[in-house]
Amino acid sequence: MDSSTWQAYADAYAFLGNSLLRPMTQTSAVGLAPEFWGAFPDFGAEAVADAADSLALWAEGRAGDGPEKAAQDAAVEYTALFVGPPSPAAPPWETMNRRDGVSVGFGEATFQMREVMRGLGLELAGPSRQYEDHLGLELLCLSEMCRRRAWALDLADTAREAAVRDGDPAEEALAEGLDDGSVAAFIDGHPLGWIGALEAKVEAARPDGYFVHLLTLARALLTHHRQQLGE
Repeated sequence: MDSSTWQAYADAYAFLGNSLLRPMTQTSAVGLAPEFWGAFPDFGAEAVADAADSLALWAEGRAGDGPEKAAQDAAVEYTALFVGPPSPAAPPWETMNRRDGVSVGFGEATFQMREVMRGLGLELAGPSRQYEDHLGLELLCLSEMCRRRAWALDLADTAREAAVRDGDPAEEALAEGLDDGSVAAFIDGHPLGWIGALEAKVEAARPDGYFVHLLTLARALLTHHRQQLGE
């Protein structure tokens, strides 16, 4: 994949991750615009395009409510699914979705994600009380990985141009960074490995809501991206 494709993945994951971390009333309400989903990149994947189309249809169905009510309804849905009280209908943490019957957070996946974030130079800041294995945070980490892959490829192109211009056939090491294999391993080891379980819980609780469509899109995107990265 070229740098522009990596950057497009970075932008898509960033939107999805942020959408799962705060209700729509506290973030962008572009998810209410059918044209936003019409322009959402599908990367040539039919499943991604179908999921984006479903979100566009969902948005069209809410057009008569007006933007304020539609955003408020989505925020109420967000709270019921991911926050509670009394408890979230669909806990958005990896630890609680890896095995049936787990109702306590801060497990092995939390420690693993803490190390991933540390390795990327990232840390939680502000009033957030989220465990690090929240799906939104995992998608934001993946977004940062994609952004760095795009940066590394752009840097590589610049260095090659300079080498040709200077008559130097040798290519120096450009920067220590991520490769396709490490991104693939993260996708397999974290978000793609459990997003289906979360999606099933959301579908059971709110089958006609916004977030079941959003998670279907995220799963389709992760699956296609992983396939593009190969073995």
